Amino acid sequence: MPSTSPTLVNTANTALWDSNLIARYDLSGPRYTSYPTAPQFHNLISDSDIAAALARSDSTGKPLSIYCHIPFCDTVCYYCACNKVITADKRKSIPYLERLFKEMAMMASKIDRHRAVDQLHWGGGTPTYLSLEQMTALMRETRRYFNLHSDDSGEYALEIHPASVTPQTLKGLRDLGFNRLSIGIQDFDPQVQEAVNRFNSVEEVTRLIKQARDSAYHSISMDLIYGLPKQSLNSIAKTLAAVIKLSPDRLSVFNYAHMPHLFKVQKQIDEKALPSASEKLDMLHYIIERLRDEGYVYIGMDHFAKPGDELARAQADGKLHRNFQGYATHGHCDLLAFGVSAISQIDNLYLQNHKQLDHYYQALDQNLAPVAKGFAMSQDDHIRKAVIMGLICQFHIRFDAIEQAFGIDFKHYFEQALAQLAAMESDGLLTIDKQGIHVLAKGRLLIRRICMAFDAYIAPATKQSFSKII
Repeated sequence: MPSTSPTLVNTANTALWDSNLIARYDLSGPRYTSYPTAPQFHNLISDSDIAAALARSDSTGKPLSIYCHIPFCDTVCYYCACNKVITADKRKSIPYLERLFKEMAMMASKIDRHRAVDQLHWGGGTPTYLSLEQMTALMRETRRYFNLHSDDSGEYALEIHPASVTPQTLKGLRDLGFNRLSIGIQDFDPQVQEAVNRFNSVEEVTRLIKQARDSAYHSISMDLIYGLPKQSLNSIAKTLAAVIKLSPDRLSVFNYAHMPHLFKVQKQIDEKALPSASEKLDMLHYIIERLRDEGYVYIGMDHFAKPGDELARAQADGKLHRNFQGYATHGHCDLLAFGVSAISQIDNLYLQNHKQLDHYYQALDQNLAPVAKGFAMSQDDHIRKAVIMGLICQFHIRFDAIEQAFGIDFKHYFEQALAQLAAMESDGLLTIDKQGIHVLAKGRLLIRRICMAFDAYIAPATKQSFSKII
């Protein structure tokens, strides 16, 4: 296990740990799944704004990404910060799917339905809360309204809770066209599982992985969380060893953010059982080292991938993107999102649906788009987004690329941001030369802090609650 010394020997495709710098820069900040971020969304988006954005989107002919939010879960996980509905009554999903189909039909009537869907993702909640029959119906309706690939070339993924599916269900989902899985492990330790009310055994997950590979899924991703109650460096090491043995193509290792004032369910967690801040850092330090030794590429923030995975290849090719599902390989797509709380990105617009089921239902029952709020990006937003996404995805940007794309003088336009970065350059987080900005190994773990220098909304957003950077 790693020591707590300030630095480690650097290697390619990973991050260099520096405890002193982490202590200095580990503030709260956005995760930049979008720019501007969701706290900036407002309710001043009009139907004409949406219609114009859809027309501009159609004129590009770009392929689409589709996201469906299934909010239901049988039981509650105490750490969860997702938009969810906890119910064991499976009948609750019937009226929801009826509205979801209607929302799809309404959107399909407003766009060119010949545009290919290169990416499809079901999230939640727990998408596999639905029966296989219901999931078949949802995929059928999606194909009815949108141009899904039939040759298995699209990136079609869904999130699963291991305890909610069987190997037979996974085979059925593969037959529907899904070719990627995101499996929420979180932790295998029984004491931790008891503390967060989330249960899945190594044996259950092993059976699912075998079935997924037998069914020729293209990629398997697993999620872990560090900082949960009852976790220790030893327990997280055991969980990680079991996960590595299962050999997922991708891993996401999330920092548990304890914010019970925002997420009431987290009040079920015993704060006295939470690991300390220093213990959490030791866990992350160990995870990074262990995955590096296993050959995983450090993609950024909390994502790791095998070198041959499409995520790692996209980063190497300069094509990595970031959206509301995290790092992604299809940044060229406009995103159509369906379901309660789902967020679309269409041309220059972000659109977020109502977060409450009754409001979502009411809008659709009145034949209205279930949009609660959104954001229309300005030219300045587009410029800053390009810089932030370049840094957070590729760890570097070229001044000339931004200047040619937007007709600006980078150093003049971002004079204040570059002044902020001067101290970070002195600390060895990055370098700034005539060509551009290059994030160094010490800065990779702190990439969110670096990106914040280019965020025009950070100053007025200081009262908003974000998770810690690390």
